[in-house]
Amino acid sequence: MDYAVGDVVKLKKPHPCGSSEWEILRVGADFRLKCMGCGHQIMIARKLVEKNTRNLRKKDS
Repeated sequence: MDYAVGDVVKLKKPHPCGSSEWEILRVGADFRLKCMGCGHQIMIARKLVEKNTRNLRKKDS
């Protein structure tokens, strides 16, 4: 998949706040993701994001 800053990914497991959608803030070997529910930010390895992605919604151009 082609990930870009501003895209929204839906991951397999939900965040404890209940949301399973994350906004991509940084792309590279690691991704910085922001929870769309509560705003919590995490750094996660690219491999884990690629493995756990259910859906990718591109940002509006």
